[in-house]
Amino acid sequence: MKVAVVYARYSCDAQTEQSIEGQLSVCQDFAKRNDMVIVNTYIDRAMTGTNDMRPQFRQMLADSAKKEWDVVLVYKLDRFSRDKYEATVHKRTLKNNGVKVVSAMENIPDTPEGIILEALLEGMNQYYSMELAQKVKRGMRETRKKGNFQGGKPPYGYYVQDKKVHIHESRAEVVRYIFEEFTRGVTAREIIETLTERGELYNGKPFVLNTIYGILHNEKYTGTYKIGDEVVDKVYPAIISQELFDVARSICDGNKHGRKSITQTFLLSRLMVCGLCGETFVIDSGTTREGEVHYYYKCSGRKHKHNGCPNKPFRKDDLEELVINQIVEALSAPHIMDTLVANLLAFQEVSIAQHLELQKLERQYRQNEMVIQNIMEAIENGIFSKTTQKRLTALEQEQEELEIKILAEKNKMQVALTEKEIRLFYRKALKENPKLLLKHLVEKIVLYNDEIVIYFKTPLEKGPDDGQGFSFYAIELFRDLTTSGETKYRFHMRV
Repeated sequence: MKVAVVYARYSCDAQTEQSIEGQLSVCQDFAKRNDMVIVNTYIDRAMTGTNDMRPQFRQMLADSAKKEWDVVLVYKLDRFSRDKYEATVHKRTLKNNGVKVVSAMENIPDTPEGIILEALLEGMNQYYSMELAQKVKRGMRETRKKGNFQGGKPPYGYYVQDKKVHIHESRAEVVRYIFEEFTRGVTAREIIETLTERGELYNGKPFVLNTIYGILHNEKYTGTYKIGDEVVDKVYPAIISQELFDVARSICDGNKHGRKSITQTFLLSRLMVCGLCGETFVIDSGTTREGEVHYYYKCSGRKHKHNGCPNKPFRKDDLEELVINQIVEALSAPHIMDTLVANLLAFQEVSIAQHLELQKLERQYRQNEMVIQNIMEAIENGIFSKTTQKRLTALEQEQEELEIKILAEKNKMQVALTEKEIRLFYRKALKENPKLLLKHLVEKIVLYNDEIVIYFKTPLEKGPDDGQGFSFYAIELFRDLTTSGETKYRFHMRV
């Protein structure tokens, strides 16, 4: 009697547990007829067979090394893999462990002819997957030629009835208003304020900047758009003219690439909070008479909400230099460095033991794979758009990057950094990459008129208590940071 395990899989959420139950039932019947005893089952749900990044599949391959069973029983060979190359590689792995892959539904004899038949079936499975993708694209193209909606959610201003896209007149007026006002020079924020006052909603919620710019970039409102080299002009009725759209796009491109665009790196962005009114600091700029642009950090309460906050703008370069110098000075103290290095060594031990990063990457890979399969299922059902295509392309590229990261992480699991290496990296980061320190060590920076308080994410040292549970040390210095005048700053490095 041979000892066997069953591997079962279905590809997408459109299939259900009934698919798994059917596969298991057929495999169990086959085992009874062929004097096999099943000792385990491996099941991957909503996982494609076009690659081997399937958790239960990988577990089965790993368990085969224990040599506790002789056969991997599958419903059909395409459940094992739809990729001929990968199928060959993994069957070789199983064979080296004394395990054979057997199909319950495909009668493949254990002869030279059987080897040829098995290779033919695997090639047909791979061909089927490639042909299906071509049929899906061809079907979507035919749907567009007929002027039918391809599925999903239509853009704001349209609705679908009987597979045709129609104009939602009241919402179309909002779309026209957005384009007309924007091309007249009204800012997106001002448009949002007006729409909010009028009670206009986007999918039940107030309009936001991303919504406005999403509408301004959507060429479908002209009635014509492109998918690759294909011009689609029969699906969406026009709400605005092509000329109006081109003007709006030109303004958007000018804002993106013009003189006001932010091409600099703002190291303290999203970290700073106003100590006087509690609002965050935002980026601001000003131009001298000579045309030179200066950048500042400015309280958003003062800039946008006009709440009367007296906190002045801070010059970008001076503020960043001052804050980073103080952080580097604090983190360079020997006893603080010792504490951080000890914490990093302890974290490394836990991380290696639990493989946290590897688990995170593999989980992300599986989630992406499921999303890709869902998109492919949607495409098969006639749902396809430029956004869908971009999303699918982006996901596939991300999967390639994740594969590299997963391999790198598996290698790192075998090599732990020494204390000397960690100290070397730490000193290099202090010297060459202050942004890395800000990102990983600084919780927030609170700015007052005469004081800057820096909060760290991790305890650095135990000093005098400030009465709020924080230990700190203070440094007094003079520096012209605001737009005018000398300002005295007292540093509290709260930890």
